[in-house]
Amino acid sequence: MTVRGLTPSQTVGPFFHGIVGGGANVLVTPETEGDRVRVEGRVYDGDRAPVCDAIVEIWQANARGRYRHPADRRSVPLDPAFVGFGRAATDDAGAYWFETVKPGLVPFTAETWQAPHINVAVSARGLLNHLLTRIYFEDEPGNLEDPILQRVPEHRRRSLVAARGATGGHVVYRFDIVLQGDAETVFFDL
Repeated sequence: MTVRGLTPSQTVGPFFHGIVGGGANVLVTPETEGDRVRVEGRVYDGDRAPVCDAIVEIWQANARGRYRHPADRRSVPLDPAFVGFGRAATDDAGAYWFETVKPGLVPFTAETWQAPHINVAVSARGLLNHLLTRIYFEDEPGNLEDPILQRVPEHRRRSLVAARGATGGHVVYRFDIVLQGDAETVFFDL
């Protein structure tokens, strides 16, 4: 029997722009529990030029800290009005946004908790594989104890922390994603 290897990765070609269509960037309804926030930013390449055809996907726990996933079997209640997954395409200026809730704490081990965060995957033309990162919130005291954030060299942690602001009375967190270069966002090899 011949054993065949994996097909090698290939750069996503010129058709990528055609698959970037509508998104699912509003994760909340009036029934969703928790503090509503807007997460917005831009995706930049290494020259700080906007990436106009990227896809940003997020996956997060609900406001109480539970993921809608079969592996999360904790007794923490699920929110029937919150799935926790979203997808947004960047516009001509490289901008993306999500309307969601601020996630709750999730366990790292039985004794250790992770600060509220949002998991992020970025896909774009020219990438062999999607890039994985996290969004932390600058106003969270738990960031100082988060076991993942603490493994990142201190001078690079800022690239994982969204700045809090407000627009029209609504909480907005700004999180720009830089794909490469001196100000590159920290990406995880999972």
